Amino acid sequence: MKEIDDEFDVKLGRIGNRKARRATSYLRRVRQEAQKAVPSSRRASSFTGACIGRGGAQGTVLAGRRRDAGRRRVVIKARIVSIKAGETSATQAHLRYVQRDGVTRAGEPGELYAAGSDHADGKAFAERSGVDRHQFRFIVAPEDSAELTDLKPFIRDLMRQMEQDLGTRLDWVAVDHFNTGHPHSHIVLRGKDDAGDDLVIAREYIAHGLRARASDLITRELGPETEIEATRKLQQEVTAERFTRLDRAILRDAVEGRLDVGARPTSEPAWQSARIGRLRTLERMGLAGEEAPFHWRIDAELEAKLRRMGERGDIIKTMHRELGAAGLSRAGGSYAIFDPEQGGRRLVGRVVGEGFSDELSERRYVVLDGIDGRTHYAEIGGLAANEDAPVRNSIVELRSRTVEPREIDRTIGKIAAAHHGVYSDRLHRAFDPQASGEYVASHVRRLEAMRQAGLVSRQSDGSWKVGENHLDRALRYEAFDRSRKPVQVAVLSWHRLEDLPQALGATWLDRQLVAKVPEALAPSGMGAEVETALRVRRQWLIEQGLAREQDGQMRYARTLLRTLEGRELARTAADISARTGLEHFEIKAGDNVTGVYRRMLTLNSGRFALIERAHDFALVPWRPVLERAHGQLVAGSVGGEGISWSIGLKRGIGR
Repeated sequence: MKEIDDEFDVKLGRIGNRKARRATSYLRRVRQEAQKAVPSSRRASSFTGACIGRGGAQGTVLAGRRRDAGRRRVVIKARIVSIKAGETSATQAHLRYVQRDGVTRAGEPGELYAAGSDHADGKAFAERSGVDRHQFRFIVAPEDSAELTDLKPFIRDLMRQMEQDLGTRLDWVAVDHFNTGHPHSHIVLRGKDDAGDDLVIAREYIAHGLRARASDLITRELGPETEIEATRKLQQEVTAERFTRLDRAILRDAVEGRLDVGARPTSEPAWQSARIGRLRTLERMGLAGEEAPFHWRIDAELEAKLRRMGERGDIIKTMHRELGAAGLSRAGGSYAIFDPEQGGRRLVGRVVGEGFSDELSERRYVVLDGIDGRTHYAEIGGLAANEDAPVRNSIVELRSRTVEPREIDRTIGKIAAAHHGVYSDRLHRAFDPQASGEYVASHVRRLEAMRQAGLVSRQSDGSWKVGENHLDRALRYEAFDRSRKPVQVAVLSWHRLEDLPQALGATWLDRQLVAKVPEALAPSGMGAEVETALRVRRQWLIEQGLAREQDGQMRYARTLLRTLEGRELARTAADISARTGLEHFEIKAGDNVTGVYRRMLTLNSGRFALIERAHDFALVPWRPVLERAHGQLVAGSVGGEGISWSIGLKRGIGR
């Protein structure tokens, strides 16, 4: 019996076979015609780099998979954060935030966990991350997370699946949050693989693959979504004042702002009913209208308007929650949203709440109980590395930022224009011999900030190449900086209003009493509280011999603020001397001070730095730059504009 393989007979065609050439030519023509049928925009190179990195193949496959009925949805937000070499403060700050108080079901601080431990060491993780070029931050929020008693097993399963997809062990920590209506988890993932190389994850995997894996896991955990659950969720979207899946489907099926409901009937009665109901809701909102039976007109800005409505609804809920936590109640019509786009806007009030409007990008918000009698919500953007978040019950001033060059930019521009686009501190002193060191240093700090934005460059000799069109660059920087931080925040008082009427020191109330144009106070809300506090403060100043009533008017001591500040500093210095045994020496204009920066003191008169020497100490105005120098030797020169500091000096023999 012949083997089957023996029956296979290879027949070679003649070299230059015309039939083969015709077949090849025909296939080539088919491909060419198919290419012509594709729009030119799609015939361009389709390479996007989305699959570069680990998990590219899995991300592509999972992205093309259709959503099966019953699959549960998971929202995942991702962000890649660059890390400076050896820098751990940003990672530590983020870990402190995600572990903040009140995020658990019991209202307690959150706790980090990892793959093999329920109590991860955040400090050790931050130190390991110090050598990373970047790190990944994820927020994972299953739609039905409220049905899970514990999110840890789900997150661990997700990270194990991610390790399989990426082909490497992962170093991560996570915290679960239950302080919102949708429990979610924050995950911080190091940017290194198990070989110590940079971890590069394909964009397709981050955008689609991870979400698909999470959806598989939550569906396996809770079971497929039932028709009753799906119908209930759809009905909730019918009347929602936000952008929903139904709206997305309506926009997808609409043609030039017109929707024919009967043109593409859906096979799911529940979905069709929900879509009709949603159109009726949009009609009541003024965002859609039925022109004829089954024919609807859709607002061209439907998505943008619904998203703004959703954001406003979230803001109102946030204001209610923060006021309730502060034990305050305000009339419904007294709520307002601070709009920084309106130039010249200014607001003074008490911080009753603060937090993150965008947890992933760490953009912050504050809720203020304003002296105008209204409650205000304001987005203040991100904070710089040396900035503190607004403190609850402190009194602050918000100002909208205008996009225009500063006077400091005009000075740099003048000097650079006269020296072929170059600026340096030496050229500045030649331009203005009367300029103090602190004043010149402020210009250098401005240029350093612009350098980090890529708008100027520093040369090897320490000078700056700013160009002769420096004002245009400064304008671009201001626009860029405003997008990150649209509001200027100034703290007027770090202490509560209730503590100010009889406080020792130059308080915000005293500044109001001697101001040429005091703040306008509303007769209700915080405005009324401030008016009461001012009356008590006037009486206290009279008792202290710093004010008197004459001819129906209040007369205040000419040196009121300086006297009050001096008294507070003297008492604070006496307390420090009694505790440490060191003597206090007073700093005056023109003096130089050298010592070790110990800590910051928050007084009624403002914030002061404790500078310690071998046998004595000084209290001087504090600046954020000093926070980089805890326990280090610093030197300062007291000038008219403040103190110019040098940090990181070495100890001499006398130390």
